[in-house]
Amino acid sequence: MSTTVRPDSYLTLHYRVTALDGEEFLSTFDMSPATLQMGSGQLAENLESVLLGLNAGEHYVFELEPEQAFGVHNERLVERIARSGLPAGMELKENSVVEFTAPNGATFAGFLRELDETSALFDFNHPMAGKTIRFEVKIIGIM
Repeated sequence: MSTTVRPDSYLTLHYRVTALDGEEFLSTFDMSPATLQMGSGQLAENLESVLLGLNAGEHYVFELEPEQAFGVHNERLVERIARSGLPAGMELKENSVVEFTAPNGATFAGFLRELDETSALFDFNHPMAGKTIRFEVKIIGIM
């Protein structure tokens, strides 16, 4: 068992991602701890990089600027799509996340910001893009 997190570590941990105003985006503290393999894409790369070198049994809180967290908000990822160009039967509700399937079969999500008779305005940025976040981690075990 290693005592510090390495790029290939397998971890058991609790983590929480919140906006600075306290709005919670993700948390495992009120459920079973998460297990993750570093470098496998289970956690955003920039969040993983913060974990490197941390010790087991410790509790940490990091404040990350948008560039260190989920990136700055990119207006080019906000797109108006004609309703006729959307898949038939797709459920459209303002302020909800809609899943799309790319031609290669991969899925990606867009936040439906606005809806009118003819079009829908989607934001394909990460929901926490452009926000400074608080990343709280309690490392339970490292293998």
